[in-house]
Amino acid sequence: MTDISPAVRDKLIVALDLPSVADAARMVDALGDAVTFYKVGMELTYAGGLPFVEELTRAGKKVFLDLKLHDIPNTVARATEQVAGLGATFLTIHAYPQTMRAAAEAARGSGLKLLAVTVMTSYDDADLAAAGYALGVKDLVARRAAQAREAGVDGLILSPEEVAAMRALLGPGMLLVTPGVRPAGAAVGDQKRVMTPARAIREGADHLVVGRPVTQAPDPRAAAQAIVAEIAGA
Repeated sequence: MTDISPAVRDKLIVALDLPSVADAARMVDALGDAVTFYKVGMELTYAGGLPFVEELTRAGKKVFLDLKLHDIPNTVARATEQVAGLGATFLTIHAYPQTMRAAAEAARGSGLKLLAVTVMTSYDDADLAAAGYALGVKDLVARRAAQAREAGVDGLILSPEEVAAMRALLGPGMLLVTPGVRPAGAAVGDQKRVMTPARAIREGADHLVVGRPVTQAPDPRAAAQAIVAEIAGA
């Protein structure tokens, strides 16, 4: 794996969806230099994970703080400013125009990149209809992607199934970050729109977020190395 560049390694973001900071720290130690980029989501954040974000950045790791902010603009702006101070690389916000504009203004000049969540990868058309949306997944993702670009957001969180269409729509200027990535033969879990790492990269994804296929593997380091190798080959 020594011949794989840091830029390629950065394309894999391992989701530390674990119940405690101690568990997350052990996983980071086990993965070592095989992983350079980590996602800290709600579960770990609420378990005391914000100081751990700073520990990771001091250790030279990149952090994607997945908080999916959505509130009144003033609250979103202040929260975004706080996250920027932690040294995180990415922060998620929900792709509602007011939310995106407030966060983009607050993050300006900080180095923090904002990723707008279009439609959760556990949702399909039926789920959106049940929630009262008139649009299906494909059309809602496209509308929110255009609104994100207008708001000055850096990129999108979206299913790998939408990556090719959004890359064609948006061009190379926006980051496309996708969960719902599963190596061939891996369990799908609660995801409904999934794709293998190699195919997601070929479709135009910039970063892949992978959790359980790495963190629940018998050998997490080997699992991460295999995914990075697959990315490099794509």
